[in-house]
Amino acid sequence: MNIRGFHCAYTCAAAVGLALALSAAKYAAAEELTVVGFGGALSAAEAEAFDKPFAGATGVTVIPEVYLGGLAQVKAQIEAGKVTWDVIDSNFVDAELACSEGLLEEIPTSELAPGADGSKPEDDFFKAALHPCAVANYVWANVYAYDKKAFPNGGPQTIADLFDTERFPGKRGLRKHPSANLEWAVMADGVPVDEVYDVLSTPEGVDRAFAVLDRVKDSAVWWEAGAQPPQLLADGEVVMTTAFNGRLFNAIVKEGQPFEIVWDGQIWDYGAYVIPKGAPNRDRAVEYVRFATSPKQLAEFTKYISYGPARASAMALVPEDLKRHLPTAKGNFEKGLQQSAIFWADYGDHLQERFNAWLSGS
Repeated sequence: MNIRGFHCAYTCAAAVGLALALSAAKYAAAEELTVVGFGGALSAAEAEAFDKPFAGATGVTVIPEVYLGGLAQVKAQIEAGKVTWDVIDSNFVDAELACSEGLLEEIPTSELAPGADGSKPEDDFFKAALHPCAVANYVWANVYAYDKKAFPNGGPQTIADLFDTERFPGKRGLRKHPSANLEWAVMADGVPVDEVYDVLSTPEGVDRAFAVLDRVKDSAVWWEAGAQPPQLLADGEVVMTTAFNGRLFNAIVKEGQPFEIVWDGQIWDYGAYVIPKGAPNRDRAVEYVRFATSPKQLAEFTKYISYGPARASAMALVPEDLKRHLPTAKGNFEKGLQQSAIFWADYGDHLQERFNAWLSGS
């Protein structure tokens, strides 16, 4: 073989090898899916109920990442043209905002799994659980709980009791955020559940809410991370605290803590899967969302955390001994209010400023 022929054979083989390597790398990348969640008990439950079974069924490796919610990281990736996330476990407030800003892919209802009874997805999912850019996966709730040791003669029973420091003295754990606190405040002041957001949409209603919060301001211990409330109760720093119901379930059922959840006035919302605009593996992401929001997997999810499935036929598959711990359980769901994504999208910035000023005393 002459030099030219040798050189061609060598370089052509190298080129083919490089092409095959690039093709293999591309294929391998397509067999990985980055799913982003809130961490803690929630992400651990999602790993067991969704990620591992999905990987077993498809051969796709699910790479979990943790974020703090909000839109900042999603916006940054899209603006930089370097989207690395495929699926995000969001809430409906953020999903509504992100969709309106063009930050999310649409997820057609036709691509979702049917109900366990064969019903169409739009008939099986709970009301308002489906959005053009988001698919509800579970129902979680803001609730409050108390330490039974602090109230041996009977603890609080209603949302009004959270703000009654005379009948139920002691420190309260409250989230350092206006959402839920303002809704609870007007409910405690006698506003019916179906009128809460109408009242809070007025200056007078907001004043009314802060007047109720004034009752517990001196007794408040403010928390920001979801793991804090059960720890505050366990350490005796507070006698009652607001919290995400899943965190309390772990403390009560898995750790044996003597806490009691008060479901009256629970403020519930959907968790929801969204797909960021330009997700590197969009088709696989849709496949994951379909799998994770199927009735079977949503029922499986309740074995690991007490968040109710967002569709009726999935709720029917939940073991009876677990149902009573869910926000969607009969007797719990009727006492609650769905948090309004539209309200907080419209008024959130203003109310956050008012809340910060109130905290600082200015």
